[in-house]
Amino acid sequence: MKKYIAQFPSLMESQGEKKEYRPNYFEGVLQLRNPTDEVFNMIQNQLAHDEKAYISKEVYYKNGVDMFFSSNRFLLKLGRKLKQSYKGKLLVTRRIFTTDKMTSKFVYRVTVLFSLEPKRIDEE
Repeated sequence: MKKYIAQFPSLMESQGEKKEYRPNYFEGVLQLRNPTDEVFNMIQNQLAHDEKAYISKEVYYKNGVDMFFSSNRFLLKLGRKLKQSYKGKLLVTRRIFTTDKMTSKFVYRVTVLFSLEPKRIDEE
C-alpha cells in the first residue's frame, strides 16, 4: 500500500503536551479506512479526556490513516465507541511483542481496524 501526503486532518498537533511524551513509543495501532471529519473529531475529544494516551505517529494512505497510540486500553475503548457510534466493521487483533521481565507475562501490541461504510448517494 502506498503512503500519501496528508489529506486528512492531523491530530498530533491538536493533542497538546502530554506527560511522559515519547515520540517513538506505541502500544497499538488504529487503522481507519474511509474516515470522515466526524470520526476525527470524536477521536480528538476522546484524547482530550485521557491524560496518558497520545498519538505518537500518523501514516497516511489513499483511503485512510494509521495512528500509533501510546495506550492499548484506550485504543480498545476507542474501537468499541467507534463501532457503537458509526456504521462500519471493527476488527481487533493482537500479537506478542515481548515478555515482561518482572512478571514473565506476554506483552501484546494491539491493532484495531475500523472500516467505515461508505455513504450511498441516496443517503445524502
